[in-house]
Amino acid sequence: MNAQDTCQSVIEVENLVVRYGEREILHNINFDVAAGEIMVIMGGSGSGKSTLLRHLLGLNRPASGSIRLLGQDITKLNARQMLELQKNIGVSFQGGALFNSMTVGENVELPLVEHTKLDPHTIRIMARMKLEVVNLAGFENLMPSELSGGMIKRAALARAIVMDPKLLFFDEPSAGLDPVVSAELDELILRLREAMNMSIVVVTHELESAFKIADRITVLDQGHVLMCDSTQAVKNADNERIQNLLNRRPRQEQIDPEEYLARLTG
Repeated sequence: MNAQDTCQSVIEVENLVVRYGEREILHNINFDVAAGEIMVIMGGSGSGKSTLLRHLLGLNRPASGSIRLLGQDITKLNARQMLELQKNIGVSFQGGALFNSMTVGENVELPLVEHTKLDPHTIRIMARMKLEVVNLAGFENLMPSELSGGMIKRAALARAIVMDPKLLFFDEPSAGLDPVVSAELDELILRLREAMNMSIVVVTHELESAFKIADRITVLDQGHVLMCDSTQAVKNADNERIQNLLNRRPRQEQIDPEEYLARLTG
């Protein structure tokens, strides 16, 4: 599948500006995600990845600009409208965010319990189907504390897809996992896209994972979009900051002595 051949965009971000107080965090961000595409948002620590993700999920309001998800500008939706839209969106959080007092099966069932009027038997079957998809069949009665790190990630993914979302967000899916488990999760993401015809946005700093799963990569640096293009174009980019990120080279910052002194004494 070449996701860029599709005409429809499931995400359109235009001139997005985010401020915390007087400090501007995201500067005029523009990018889009095509239907059926896997878009990776990549950048170093402090680049603005997490801030961008929170705004894409509608958890925070931007200072200016627009964010269209599945055709709706979420900056203009009220709480009820946003809740309806979120039923078509799945989120797999970095730490899994499973409820420790509930079994794996109950965690996966929760969105269906909260947002549908299905009977308990049907909900249980649907949850087990999604656990099958992520290779956790038979683990529904375990508690999260009984799972490994990779299993927690997969259980969280099962919960994220239990309502068959059109759009799926991953926050650092490979964080804290060993290389083998990380590779298995990458393969699972690719299979999910094909099997469920979803559009997927992955926020990560893991380069190997990013280049394996992405159709396109958006590179953030200090709140700016440096590039949004194919994996090969990003690898071949002549931008120094991008190459520093790809080759793990530290930034060489030039310090103005007068500015430094002003910061210390001001």
